[in-house]
Formats: sequence, C-alpha cells, structure tokens
Amino acid sequence: MDREQFRQAGYAAVDRVCDYFDSIEQHDVVPKVSPGRIASMIERQAPKEGEPWEKIAQDFDRVIMPGITHWQHPNFYAYFPANTTYESILADIHLGAVSNPGFNWLCSPSCTELETVVMDWVAKLLGLDQSWWNESKTGGGIIMGNASEAALTVSIAARQRFLQLEPSTDTSKLVILGTTQTHSLGAKTARILGVGFVAIPTRAEDNWALRGDNLEAALTELENRGRKPFILLATIGTTSTGAVDNLAEITSVTAHHPSLFLHIDAAWAGVYLALEECRRECFLEAINAKAKDANGTTGIAGGEVHSFCTNLHKSGLVTFQASCLWIRDYTLLSSALDVTPHYLRTPQSQSSLVVDYRNWSLFLGRRFHSLKVWYTLRSFGVAGFQAHLRKLIDLAKLVDRFVKEEQGRIELFTPRNFSLVVFRIIHPSGDVVLENRLNSAFMKKVNERNDIMLTETCVEGKVCIRFAVGSRETQERHIRESWERVIRPLIREVRTEFGLGGA
Repeated sequence: MDREQFRQAGYAAVDRVCDYFDSIEQHDVVPKVSPGRIASMIERQAPKEGEPWEKIAQDFDRVIMPGITHWQHPNFYAYFPANTTYESILADIHLGAVSNPGFNWLCSPSCTELETVVMDWVAKLLGLDQSWWNESKTGGGIIMGNASEAALTVSIAARQRFLQLEPSTDTSKLVILGTTQTHSLGAKTARILGVGFVAIPTRAEDNWALRGDNLEAALTELENRGRKPFILLATIGTTSTGAVDNLAEITSVTAHHPSLFLHIDAAWAGVYLALEECRRECFLEAINAKAKDANGTTGIAGGEVHSFCTNLHKSGLVTFQASCLWIRDYTLLSSALDVTPHYLRTPQSQSSLVVDYRNWSLFLGRRFHSLKVWYTLRSFGVAGFQAHLRKLIDLAKLVDRFVKEEQGRIELFTPRNFSLVVFRIIHPSGDVVLENRLNSAFMKKVNERNDIMLTETCVEGKVCIRFAVGSRETQERHIRESWERVIRPLIREVRTEFGLGGA
C-alpha cells in the first residue's frame, strides 16, 4: 500500500466507523455464530502473494463483523462498560503512525512526559490529593493495560516491602488478603506469585462490603495460624454486586498492621470519584488520609492507602486499554522492578531528571496510551465527563425503580451501586434452590436471544442477575424497551413455567 492508497483507505475506514455507530442499533448485541464458525472462514496460512486492500477491507464485514459482540450497543448490559469515543479512535490512528515501545524517556520524550501530566489531570479529576500526583516527586501515576496487571505489579512491590520490614519471614507463609467479593485478579495474582490467597467472608447486612471487624478477626486468625498477609486488596465497586469496602474502618485496622500494604481495586467504579456526590460513598477522605507514626510525623505506614487503580476504559470514555494506577511512594515500584542493563542507560535517566516508566511496571515496552486520555479529556472537559457518569447513574436508577415495581416477583439483591443493579426472581416459599432454578431459567432464556445481553452472578449460593448500564449509546428509551419488551415478559414466562402465574 502506498501513501495515496493509504489516504483513500483511511478515509473509507473513518466513514466505516461513522456508519457503524449510525447503525449500531440494527446489529444484534450477541453474534449468531457457533464456536469455530469465524475460524472456518479464515485461511489456514498467510497468502504467499499480497492481496489487494479492497479484498482485505471487505473481509472485515464478511468475516469479522458476524463474530463481534457489540459492547457499544445500547442494549449491552453485561459484565462492565467498555466505552470508546471518536477522540480515542483518532488517538489510536495517530499512535499507529508514531509507534514506539516507550521503554524509556529517550524513546519518545512526549510519550513519558504526557503520561506524567495526564495522570495528574486524572488524579485531580478524581479528587486524589497531592500525595498521589507525579508533581509530588514522591508519589505518582502510570497507565497500565488492565487492573489485573496493576494488582500483580503492586503485589510484587508489596511482597518486597514486607520482606524488608520482616526479613526473617518464611516466604511459604505469605498470603494475599482479599474478600469473597474480590475480583478473581486476587486469586490469579497469588497463583502467579506462588503465595496463598485468603478471602475474608463478607455479609449481606453489610451489602457485601468488607468492614473493620471482619478484617480484624481475619488478621487475628491468620496471625494465630502463622500466616503472613503482605497486601490487602480492597475494592470500590465489586464485580458481582458493586460493593464498596468500608475504607474508613479498614484503615483504622491497618494502622495497627504497618507491614500490610493496602491496594484499592476500583477498576469499574473508581471513575465515579469524579462526582462530588459520590466521594463520601467512595471514602475519598480515607483514600487521601495520611498515616502518622507514634511521634505524630507523617509517613508511608499502616493506616493509609498505598495504591489505587481505576480503569478509564470502562466508564471513563477512553478506548481499551487505559488502566490508571497511582502509588504514594513510587520507589516501592522502582526498587522492586528496576533492572537497567547498560544498553538501557541514558544520560537523562542517570541524572534523575526523567521517569522511565518501565521501572514502575512489569514490562519493558509500553504503548503511548496517554494520548487517547489527553484527547478525550480535552474534548469532553470535566463537565462532559461528569455528565456522562451522571447519565449512567440516572439510567440505573430507572432500572432500580422497575425492579421495585415488581415487588413480590423480583427483588433487589443489594442496593443499586452507581450504574449497576443486581436483582433476582423470588419464590413465594423463599426456597433458595427453587429461586436459583428460577433465575437460571430466566438467564437461559436471555442467553438464547441476540438483542440484549445480561450476565448472572452467584453470591453466597444465590444466583442473581446483573444489569450494568454503561454504553454511551444507551438512552432512557432503550432501558424502557429492554425492560418492557424483554425482561418483564421473560420473568412472567419463567414464573408461569414454574407454576407461579405470570402476574
């Protein structure tokens, strides 16, 4: 492809993107393909001779689109939001032209310096205080691929920190601490690091959030068993129920356990800190609180949050991947991860004038993700970003209202959290086994459709339905139509099949 061919193909591709969003409601949310169908349409090996671009472009519609699950569809209510925007798409086009691996400042100064500034933009947008900013020269932020990568990265730093504080520790006794609502990233991180994972049970009366008393009880039990928790993964917005762990109580407990590193996984819900009205609910004051030692001096110690992560590529309007990790003391990362052979040394790095983000992360090469964050925040502005989040909450409130109107047939499993509503179909007997069968039967019917997508979860043995509002394309009419034309009729249908009557 020469320059002129690229120009024409680029114009056509932009038109194709615009046409896609103009027609997105005409697509099925879930593709009508069986496993192996897409693979069967692709040649078993690359062509010996190059093919014309026109044929390649046509195969996007012929081969790829039939197998796409449309996360931007207004009736996609599954998993978590995965926003994209025209601004982010344009950034990815520009990044394709200046592709660079970003492993040190000299690779492309713009790549590093934009990230340091933009991460401070986002920190300020969320209300994180100066101790989290790159400007502070002690803390700072970095863009990673996803929250799982962030959790693994800080767990490596936390393990090294713990072993420095307690050097006689038998490493076979180390454990990562989470809850029964912690995302599976916790157990996976533990498996990668070869340590144990302990899930503290949470309670329905606490809306499945971790409280100070059950944390204290868990720490005491672990101590009695000789286990050594070196990091606690607390959550703002758990995947199953949207629960927010009580950080105020948690930090009161961790103040007496100074070796315990505290990481906040706010992958989905952390962006809601951009709204003043959500900051109390998200415990912003506890996130920003600084610990004090016995002499009253401030320091990195027990009783404060050490790291915080949220994903802009969920409800934050930025195309995947854009997971933002902040840490209060960046040397915890660099001391654990900095490996600098001679060929990576530069005068700028050795003079400590610049940040080399490879020393804060697991990988050497890094993408220039900050450009799409920069474009998006400049285009939407703080007001536009906040308006988007408030719209998602308002739409979820409508779902919440619809659930409450079905009293006696369905119920909220837990109070609405941000833009997530979790409900379940109930049985007059209250028998959990029968109710689980009802909810599974409902989800089976939903999964047989292609015009809507929901997901289920199971909490303490109870099957529940998750309705996650997130697409920028979703309007009130989509919520109403989904409820009236799909969800409510399917609930009545499954209740009738179980002999409960459709009313």
